[in-house]
Amino acid sequence: MLLLALDTATPAVTVALHDGTDVVASFAQVDARRHGELLLPAVDRLLAGAGLRLDAVTAIVVGVGPGPYTGLRVGLMTADTFGLALGVPVHGLCTLDGLAYASDLDGPFVVATDARRKEVYWARYADSRTRLSGPAVDRPADIADEVAGLPAVGTGALLYPDVFPDAHEPAHVSAAALAALAAERLAAGEELPAPRPLYLRRPDAQVPKNYKVVTPK
Repeated sequence: MLLLALDTATPAVTVALHDGTDVVASFAQVDARRHGELLLPAVDRLLAGAGLRLDAVTAIVVGVGPGPYTGLRVGLMTADTFGLALGVPVHGLCTLDGLAYASDLDGPFVVATDARRKEVYWARYADSRTRLSGPAVDRPADIADEVAGLPAVGTGALLYPDVFPDAHEPAHVSAAALAALAAERLAAGEELPAPRPLYLRRPDAQVPKNYKVVTPK
């Protein structure tokens, strides 16, 4: 097994290789405006550094969000393209699940990432492997009662200390955590879902109202 994992659902561009036992190599860079520019070179460097070729990959793992439309689709389209080119399966995992897995928290907690517009993408977990509810997108103040007293991880939690006073790292998802979680589930015989983007709201770009067609008839 050689899993290639990637995620662009947060400001982090993150890539990892996992051989079914351990993470072979990983890369992460936080830059919300350069997902498309950074992702493919990161994959090339990662494979070259590990002394491997792309055709050694046996499956792709990609974070499906939730996240902003533009960034999220970079990772999803890249994963689908690799899967088609290599003829290997492409598995989707919730980005928040990767953050939860990396947290190593045992008791109930919350994962929250920055959704912009003064909102967070969030979900509740029983432990680092078990999601209880979500994901959802809300204003932090609107969920204050639901998350009161719970530890939290993710950039969203760190941005709003009044609502998440017990906030911890990691801030961004790691492809290494996604790969390790996928490898663990595959080894247990679980069938991982195909990647379906978790778009929890409409994209910022909209067709203007009263749009006029200007092409000639």
